[in-house]
Amino acid sequence: MRSDVAKLALAVLLDILDFSVLSLMPGTGMITDIIMGAIAFVLWGPVGLFAFWEALNPVEPVDAFVPTMTLIALSQMGKGRKKSAPPDIQR
Repeated sequence: MRSDVAKLALAVLLDILDFSVLSLMPGTGMITDIIMGAIAFVLWGPVGLFAFWEALNPVEPVDAFVPTMTLIALSQMGKGRKKSAPPDIQR
């Protein structure tokens, strides 16, 4: 559970940076989106590939309004845990 919360906190931080500082820096939009996609892939595996949609959008401030990393983190909360075996019924 703690790793899920840490990943969510990191995702929120990265989305805030993407929305505020990184989207205002001219010429860095696509590079930033590719780096964010790579980070998402490292954090969540193949599901993180959805973050690369931002690199397809040439208008940087528009894709910054969608918190992609946060949405991926929320969708993956609790999915990495092992399922415990059901308890045996004693008779």
